[in-house]
Amino acid sequence: MEIGVDSFAAILPDPVSGNLPSAADRMGDLLREIETADRVGLDVFGIGEHHRAEFLDSAPAIILAAAAARTSRIRLTSAVTVLSAADPVRVFQEFATLDLIARGRAEIVVGRGSFGEAFPLFGLDTRAYDDLFAEKLDLFLKLGEITNVEWEGRFRPALRGEGVYPRPHQARLPLWVGVGGTPESFVRAGTLGLPLMIAIIGGSFERFRPLVDLYRAAGTRAGHDPDTLKVGVHAMGFVGETDEEARNSFFPGWAHLTTKVGRERGWAPPSRAQFDEMAGPDGAFLVGAPSTVAAKMLHASDVLGGVSRITFQMSTASLETTAMQRSIELLGTEAAPIVRSALSGK
Repeated sequence: MEIGVDSFAAILPDPVSGNLPSAADRMGDLLREIETADRVGLDVFGIGEHHRAEFLDSAPAIILAAAAARTSRIRLTSAVTVLSAADPVRVFQEFATLDLIARGRAEIVVGRGSFGEAFPLFGLDTRAYDDLFAEKLDLFLKLGEITNVEWEGRFRPALRGEGVYPRPHQARLPLWVGVGGTPESFVRAGTLGLPLMIAIIGGSFERFRPLVDLYRAAGTRAGHDPDTLKVGVHAMGFVGETDEEARNSFFPGWAHLTTKVGRERGWAPPSRAQFDEMAGPDGAFLVGAPSTVAAKMLHASDVLGGVSRITFQMSTASLETTAMQRSIELLGTEAAPIVRSALSGK
């Protein structure tokens, strides 16, 4: 199992003073966090894409390129690229360029996006939400196979064999499909034979097993090798010295962002009791001491029928970078070895 961290480059109030850091300082902290993840042996670091005031990740390929120049081993990916609202040609060029800078360490997770801000920003109709993604994914996959593509669709001018450059360092840029809870999205990824990255940001891991089964069944029907049908999990996570310390560290930032988004979507404000339940044995939050977190990761893999990658969405913790880096260190040096040892013995 690959283990890593995802960040949305959240810029949150200091938990003590309530002051916001400068955007430049927060970006510098984020790059140091990625360096730490590389140093402690984590496998992957992902940067999301949002177009909101509380996140600095509207251009993930640029952040990842800066990280590529500072790291040597860790794989670098989006988490996710909102392909529906982008030009697939430009996205391919950006990540191919990243792959050259990183010498073959770039990946991309594409999805439709859980926030809608990108669509009006780039002049797109949200009523075509799924059609946009399906068409642009089709083009992106073709760009990975052919330099001079002949292609025509509804939402982008046709390509008549123009060359798309540069080409990535890897023979093929690894691509995952990011999904939430829509059954059709799981079936589409399986039919295409693409690795699946599931955003599990609440509830339990068990409730996603029927959807994972749909994915694998669709892939088998389409004739894909079951070994290529990889399942990844993106979950809320934070590692502390103790369970209590981890929960107390993560809760304030999570509650701040969840309350803000909840006001927009008509949700009730979250409570500490709800948070503790999701961080407990039956919940999907990977928040706790290294042994607690490792046990929950192994549990997630078991109930989902085998997981190839788990990434921790840590950036909703409103912490200064030293505390964030310590959490990343604990994940890489204490939690991850427990998981790897347990899986190697199977």
